[in-house]
Amino acid sequence: MTDIIQLLPDAIANQIAAGEVVQRPASVVKELMENAIDAKSTHIQVIIKDAGKSLIQIIDDGMGMSETDARMSFERHATSKIRKSEDLFTIRTMGFRGEALASIAAVAQVEMKTRREHEELGVLLQIDGSTFKQQEPVACPKGTCISVKNLFYNVPARRNFLKSNPVEMRHIIDEFQRIALSNPEVSFALFQNDMEVYQLHAGKLSQRIVAIFGKNYQEQLAACTEETQHLAVKGYIGKPEFAKKTRGEQYFFVNNRYIKNHYLHHAVLNAYEGLTADDSHPFYVLFIELDPKHIDINVHPTKTEIKFDDERTIYSIIRAAVKQALGAHNITPSLDFEHDINLYALTNLDKQDQGRAQTRNYEQFRPDARQQENTKHWERLYEENFLQASHHQEGVNKIKGQDYSLTFDSAANHISTPEALLPRGQQAEASSTFQLHQRYIITQVKSGMMLIDQQAAHERILYEKYAVALHRKSGASQQFLFPQTIELNPADYTLVMEMEEDIKALGFNFNIFGKNTLIINGGPADYAGGNEKELFEGLIEQFKRNKQELTLDKRENLIRSIARKSALKPGQPLAVKEMRVLIDQLFGCENPNYAPNGQVIFVILDFNKIANFFNK
Repeated sequence: MTDIIQLLPDAIANQIAAGEVVQRPASVVKELMENAIDAKSTHIQVIIKDAGKSLIQIIDDGMGMSETDARMSFERHATSKIRKSEDLFTIRTMGFRGEALASIAAVAQVEMKTRREHEELGVLLQIDGSTFKQQEPVACPKGTCISVKNLFYNVPARRNFLKSNPVEMRHIIDEFQRIALSNPEVSFALFQNDMEVYQLHAGKLSQRIVAIFGKNYQEQLAACTEETQHLAVKGYIGKPEFAKKTRGEQYFFVNNRYIKNHYLHHAVLNAYEGLTADDSHPFYVLFIELDPKHIDINVHPTKTEIKFDDERTIYSIIRAAVKQALGAHNITPSLDFEHDINLYALTNLDKQDQGRAQTRNYEQFRPDARQQENTKHWERLYEENFLQASHHQEGVNKIKGQDYSLTFDSAANHISTPEALLPRGQQAEASSTFQLHQRYIITQVKSGMMLIDQQAAHERILYEKYAVALHRKSGASQQFLFPQTIELNPADYTLVMEMEEDIKALGFNFNIFGKNTLIINGGPADYAGGNEKELFEGLIEQFKRNKQELTLDKRENLIRSIARKSALKPGQPLAVKEMRVLIDQLFGCENPNYAPNGQVIFVILDFNKIANFFNK
């Protein structure tokens, strides 16, 4: 029998290694930007085309490399950081394994130009799939320029697994933001298809946070600093009142390296206990500095997970530091940004509420043929077996009939009339249907009484309406007299562009208006909230939250998100007529029993249950 074990060829070994290090274009961006940081660059430029599938180019003004070093940098496990095993526990640089360039060159066409400051000429290298094609002197600026073209061109199966361009671009932006946050003293630029996404100037951490996430972060940052003999914690946390329903803006850096650590994340959340809602996620950018010998960063291919030799102590220090920062915020809520954070004092807070008081403007409800047919559900409530025959049904199995909308007259436009002065028929209606704490609707049925969650009911109605609109791309839009402008962060802007067609099908009418900015010309025709800009921003946040917590396709997520954000909220008073319209609309739905998230919409207390309360 012949021997069957043999050494892998270098090209195949490199492709296998690339499977761990290079998962998508964002992985290439991360590795090359970290190399530029290690080269002591002061300005780093990232150029992306086709979401990194066609081109990823990183240009830096760092130290550059000699001709020999440039050639050696593409060999597996070639590194300038490690000489002996003990060096693994004193690492303070981003890269050290010597895998990145070799792995990238194994699955792409790579061109490198590099020159050291004291040399007149640099060197040009061209590599295709681990094969060196060219090496020659070249005139080039000080530093290094690496171009990665046609990623996974020689591994078609890997390329086919890449997501759409907006999705891949979002991952690139995530990696770019992490590195830019951890190095505020370095200026960065990011371009996608020749359009500027970021232009970040060197400065303080607070300025970098505002430049990345937007001006609305100017007033919500609170400094967090703590030093002990074991470690130092510094950075910024978000004030409790600005906590969001979505994750994603929480950053830990250990010795300037971005990490993911659920245990330390819990330490921050624990410090916020009692200050934010249970499902809220505060913003934080925290840097932990400690001796490298107390951590092991060589436990994950992308180095985003590390081990601490005393994680409990770090947990306690972080929790104490955040609590102290929150306490200091309560004493001095604003700071001068010229010296630290907060670009301006909170003198204009009251202006945020000016002009917001609007009269609800509901149109007269007119049921169509489909609704008239489906209101038989309401009549069937008087039959004994109706509830027993109801089954839990998620979503809308069959969408048929015509578009419909929930519109009803507002009680704000009417003068309250004592019940005794109403006609007899209206007296009966008013006495049998009413609100409980402006959250539930109670109405009389033949077998007893029905209790309806007004928000869940409205959410179900809107869900089915928007499902029809999205399916037919027929959402009605109401044009604004004065268009509204929304400035988004690059990640949210990319998300909106990814879903542009579907969002417009729901009734929004918007156009691109400069860098990461949209101008909204119209919104859903029957939205009665009065602030379509707030609805649009809430739609994005709810979409991101659903994406983190639920397994939904993009369209289902979008429908649920807009139904959730535009539904009636607890605390909103309704007139009797509005409540009756809501009930009629609910039982005109395909599935009136459950909200889109599976929550029960109504319950019935029959006479037997009511009698049991009194032991009858």
